[in-house]
Amino acid sequence: MQEIRTADRLAMSGRDGLDMAQHVVAQSGLRVGFERRRGRGAGLNPSGRFEPFARSVFDDGWATMDELPSFRTEVQTEMARTVITRNNSPDISFDRSVNPYRGCEHGCIYCFARPTHSFVGLSPGLDFETKLFAKPNAAELLEEEIARPGYEPKAIAIGTNTDPYQPIERERRIMRQMLEVLEAANHPVGIVTKSALVLRDLDILSRMAAKGLAKVALSVTTLDRRLARTMEPRAATPAKRLEAVRELTKAGVPTMVMTAPIIPGLTDQEIERLLEAAAEAGAREVGYVLLRLPLEVAPLFKDWLLQHYPDRYRHVLSLLRSMRGGKDYDAEWGKRMSGRGPYAMQIKHRFEMAARRFDLNLERTKLRTDLFRAPKGAGVQLSLL
Repeated sequence: MQEIRTADRLAMSGRDGLDMAQHVVAQSGLRVGFERRRGRGAGLNPSGRFEPFARSVFDDGWATMDELPSFRTEVQTEMARTVITRNNSPDISFDRSVNPYRGCEHGCIYCFARPTHSFVGLSPGLDFETKLFAKPNAAELLEEEIARPGYEPKAIAIGTNTDPYQPIERERRIMRQMLEVLEAANHPVGIVTKSALVLRDLDILSRMAAKGLAKVALSVTTLDRRLARTMEPRAATPAKRLEAVRELTKAGVPTMVMTAPIIPGLTDQEIERLLEAAAEAGAREVGYVLLRLPLEVAPLFKDWLLQHYPDRYRHVLSLLRSMRGGKDYDAEWGKRMSGRGPYAMQIKHRFEMAARRFDLNLERTKLRTDLFRAPKGAGVQLSLL
């Protein structure tokens, strides 16, 4: 999006440049009207990078009484062919994951999964948080895949791409169905979420945790409710997430708090308070990830900054680029999660010192794999003898 790149150059040039940058975006037709996107994270809905044409809205001078409708959540059924995704990334602690949904209604503006919507011809912007895909056969496929001969059990991560407990899970219950499959097979699982809906499945999680088979990580990016509502419009409030940590811990479920992402110049001043709140809620482990802006996420995040925090625009991006080799993002393994340079080291040392002060990360929960027994239910080929 050339207009956003132009706005970025103007905004970084000085105070007057910020006003000019806002004008460039407003006149480009890229930004969707506020009433149409009320309660959503992104302000733009650009075409996916694989599309041959780009769309923009402009006034053609022909008056009309018909206004475009607001963006509403639409859910399509996606009958998946496989459900376990594997990776060999050296800086990720798991080698397999499952995602019951594509797209995420939480609408977190910084979500690194937004570009995946381009694979289905949709926008990483507002489409990502309003045009969702549910995989109703996910539990059935999961049972079949972990029952295959030669399957080697290792912890399955759920929620690493999009949140398995986003609002549509209340009705779809796909996540709960998958947990029922995993519990029956004594298969280890690690969950990442921003939703207090995880407490709905506390019965299953507590039973699995008692066997050393379950672990939950709650993502808490800020304690500022106003910032959270702007940045993560349909996720649970920070207070509700911390309450979920408290209830999970009380039920014996090992619980971790992820301060992810840390946004320099916007949320990094909260590191110590976030870890203190995590410890008070009962978490014993914490972790962080530096803000990542791959592909289409960068222009979406920049537009969000221009809209909501224009006075911090230059500071946030200047700090971020100082940790990304002068770029908006560096995808190099070992650097993409934490960055590099003096400011990145400062964040790392502050985080480690705060963790020690609050007795966090003294030990890491390791999930068991020795209890696993392959399913022999529906859809699984039985042995001849």
